This record gives sequence, C-alpha cells and structure tokens, in this order.
Amino acid sequence: MNNYKEKWLKAAAVRAVKTVAQTAVATIGTAVDMGDVNWMLVTSASVLAGVLSLLTSVAGLPEVDA
Repeated sequence: MNNYKEKWLKAAAVRAVKTVAQTAVATIGTAVDMGDVNWMLVTSASVLAGVLSLLTSVAGLPEVDA
C-alpha cells in the first residue's frame, strides 16, 4: 500500500471514530434528558454517522496532501 493510501485511511478512520463518539454522546445525552436510553438507537445512529463520515471522506481530506 502506498503512503498516500495509508495516510488517507488513517485520517478517515480518525474522523469516523470521532464522529461516532460525538454522535453517541449527543444521542445518550438527549435520551437521558428524556429519561430513557435506547441503546439500539444510540448504536445504530453512531454506526450510521461513522459510515457517512467515511463516505464524506471519499470527497477528500484536507489533512492528506494529494
């Protein structure tokens, strides 16, 4: 694997993990405020956010030089 692909994969993975964590925190915070945490909802929303982050990264990552 060439250096560009490695940098891209690492940067995209970091972004996706951060997005998953942010979504989980937001979803849990909202659910706690309503009185009940639906863990299936938290998981599915977080995974979907991670997938969308990876798909968005396909358009380009400014931290990875072309």
